[in-house]
Amino acid sequence: MDAIVLATRNKGKIREFNILLQLFGLTVRSLDEFPEIGEIPETGDTFLENALIKAREVAKATGLVAVADDSGIEVDALNGAPGVYSARFAGPECDDHANNEKLLAELKDVPDEKRTARYRCVMAAVAPNGAETTTDGSYEGHIAHEYKGSGGFGYDVIFIDPESGLHAAELTPEQKHSRSHRGEAITKLLEAWPDFWEKAQA
Repeated sequence: MDAIVLATRNKGKIREFNILLQLFGLTVRSLDEFPEIGEIPETGDTFLENALIKAREVAKATGLVAVADDSGIEVDALNGAPGVYSARFAGPECDDHANNEKLLAELKDVPDEKRTARYRCVMAAVAPNGAETTTDGSYEGHIAHEYKGSGGFGYDVIFIDPESGLHAAELTPEQKHSRSHRGEAITKLLEAWPDFWEKAQA
């Protein structure tokens, strides 16, 4: 099996990546297996820049193909915020709950029809020889007024899936993968994988 490294320690992301990537014969390793690699600063202004920063750094450090993503939520009423700052919206040491509380507070006077939002994901695969490919995905929905569900992570407890009317945290993993931003980006990545892998071995 081909081994790749996921440039993340986020357990929610690792779980989602594993479910999808292992179906395609890939052995998935996480950054937890490489403790010598410290935190990689996400200094980019866009999801694409951050994904490439992480994937390039991990490929260089491990000598293996690295796959990284940068993802977040864009809220139209907040002019696209929190965007690349989604994971640290409430501060550098915050958790998902703090981020959700801040977002709900920011939107407390915003009516339902203006609470549109989307999850966005950009994924980058980088080989030690410099071969690269990137993909993206989006997941449209809107922001609820209260929490529902116990699955998922991030903003899933307040993000309403338009197809089902359920919060993303109420969906089964299979339902979420079939329509999520990360699922779309991974599907595109896997479509591009044979060509990328050939270049990665050159």
